[in-house]
Amino acid sequence: MKKNYIFKFALFLIPASAFILLSFSSGRNNGFSGSPGDGGNNCTACHTGTASNSNMTITTNIPVTGYAFNKQYDVTITNSDGRVRNGFQVTAEKDSDNSRVGTFIATTNETQAVNSSQRITHTSNGNGQSSWSFKWTSPSSDVGKITFYGASVSGNGSGSSGDQVYLGKSTSTPSLSIAEANRLDFKSFPNPARDRITIQLSSESDETRVEFYDNLGKLALAQKITSTNNKVDVNNLSSGIYILKVISDNKIGTQKFIKR
Repeated sequence: MKKNYIFKFALFLIPASAFILLSFSSGRNNGFSGSPGDGGNNCTACHTGTASNSNMTITTNIPVTGYAFNKQYDVTITNSDGRVRNGFQVTAEKDSDNSRVGTFIATTNETQAVNSSQRITHTSNGNGQSSWSFKWTSPSSDVGKITFYGASVSGNGSGSSGDQVYLGKSTSTPSLSIAEANRLDFKSFPNPARDRITIQLSSESDETRVEFYDNLGKLALAQKITSTNNKVDVNNLSSGIYILKVISDNKIGTQKFIKR
């Protein structure tokens, strides 16, 4: 009689285990990104092994000058160990207090935004890959520097044992907002322009650096000007919208510039 109970219990465990594994294959809503805001919790909560700070990268197309407000950016997490079945979770947090910021958007059926879109994870369709891309919408106001955190599991396809978990984070990213004490006031004209523009500072400076960044955050043009030579040739810039950044006397100013 006792053997029958054991046999029935074993039969019960088979579908129950399958259900649990199937559920995990579609990602988790809980906080398992390995971030400070998640208390360091990661995929080892469900998979055996020790988390390693290797084999995982998080990259974005946020410009080095910082994120603009309420704008979508591309984010990619890559697990270079990638085995048979893999998964991930990513979140974004303020450096100052580790609260979650911005919202995530799934762009394919291989990822899904969860937890009120404050996290993003894989779906069962995304288990067979080791790199996932999606979008993140920045906050509508300045929250200071932010960092993306992520955890990724490389599975062997035979349950949670024998899997490997990796942790990683992006570089800390500032906003385009500049503290009032370090803000540089300047005028640029004409704007829009085709050939040349004039940079007029609120105070004279011996040397000023002018930079133009395209919509991907790539530096497209850089030039030094002075109070007596304050014109910039923009003729070689492609038509489009740029962030015009002016640096002078340890102060920074930015404006939108349109090249015709």
